[in-house]
Amino acid sequence: MHNKRALALFSGGLDSMLAIKLVKDQGVDVTALFIDTGFGSTKDNRDILKKRTDIVGADFEIVDVRDGFIKDILFTPKYGYGKNFNPCIDCHANMIRVAKALLPKFDAHFVITGEVLAQRPMSQRKDALLQVKKLAKDLEDNLLLRPLSAKLLEPTKPEIEGWVDREKLLDISGRNREVQLRLAKEYGFEDYESPGGGCLLTDERFSNKLRDFVKYEKLEVDDIELLKVGRHLRINDKVKLIIGRNQEENQKIKDVINRKMELIDVLDLPSPISCISKGATKEDKELAAKIILTFTKAKSDEEYVVTFDKESIKASPFNSRDEVKKYFIK
Repeated sequence: MHNKRALALFSGGLDSMLAIKLVKDQGVDVTALFIDTGFGSTKDNRDILKKRTDIVGADFEIVDVRDGFIKDILFTPKYGYGKNFNPCIDCHANMIRVAKALLPKFDAHFVITGEVLAQRPMSQRKDALLQVKKLAKDLEDNLLLRPLSAKLLEPTKPEIEGWVDREKLLDISGRNREVQLRLAKEYGFEDYESPGGGCLLTDERFSNKLRDFVKYEKLEVDDIELLKVGRHLRINDKVKLIIGRNQEENQKIKDVINRKMELIDVLDLPSPISCISKGATKEDKELAAKIILTFTKAKSDEEYVVTFDKESIKASPFNSRDEVKKYFIK
C-alpha cells in the first residue's frame, strides 16, 4: 500500500484538504491537482494553494485546461447549468477525466475528490455523483474515491484492492459541516477556503458579464481575466467599456489587456484606468470619455483631455452618476 499514489482534485477548500489527509494517513502518496478552468478566482492564488497542500503533505501541480473548458464544456454542458453559468456536473466530470488521463504521468493509481454526498443541490446528490462518474468514464475503471462520503457509496477499486482501508474513510452527508470543522480543529487546519466560494460561474454578477460578452463576441482564454476586473459597461453592440475601481484594478487592467481592447487615461486628473473595444467610433469614444470622467472629481462645466491609443478627446463628465447607470452590465 505504501507505494500507491493518488491524484487529488484540489480547490484549496477544507473538504479537499481533509480528503487528502485521510488517504495520506493510510500511507498513500498524494499529488494535489488544481485544475485551472480560468474561472476559479479573481486573484492569483497559487501561493495560497501551495501552502495548503504543504499543510496536508501533498505535492502540488497546476493543470491548465482553460482552452478546452471553453471549447468543450462551458457552452454545451450535457447536464445543463446551476443557478447561474455553472455547468457543475460536466465540470466535475471533466476534471476527473483530466486527472485520470494524468495517472501514468505521475505514476499514480487512483483519483480522489473532496466531494460530500448531498452537500450541493446540483452536483452532489447521489444521482449526480453517479452522473459525474459516468460522464468521467469511470464506471468500469472505478478509480474515483470520495473519502469523505465513501462509506455511503459503492466500494471503489482502491478500497476493493486494499490500497485504502474503507473502514478508515468517512460517511459524511448533507450541508452540515460539523464533522469537517471538528476534524479541521483536530488536524490543526486554520487556513482553508470556505465551501462553494471558489467558482466565479456561480456568481450572478460575473455570469451576467459573461452572458453579455458571448452575446456579442466569441470568448477566448485571453478574455477571461478582463471579465474579472473593473466596472463593465455596454456602449452598444460592438463596443464595451471597462473602468477600474481602485489602484489594484487599474494595474490589473494594464496587465491583462488584450488585442481586442485599447487603454484609456485622463490627463492632468487622477482617474481610473479604463479600456474600450478596438474599432470604437469617435462618437463611442466621446461617450466613453464622459462616462469615465463621471467617476473622477472632474467638474461638469469644464473640459478635460482623455487619451486613447491613437487620439485624444476633450470631454466633460455627466452631471450625475445616475446618468451612467443605463450602460452598466448588471
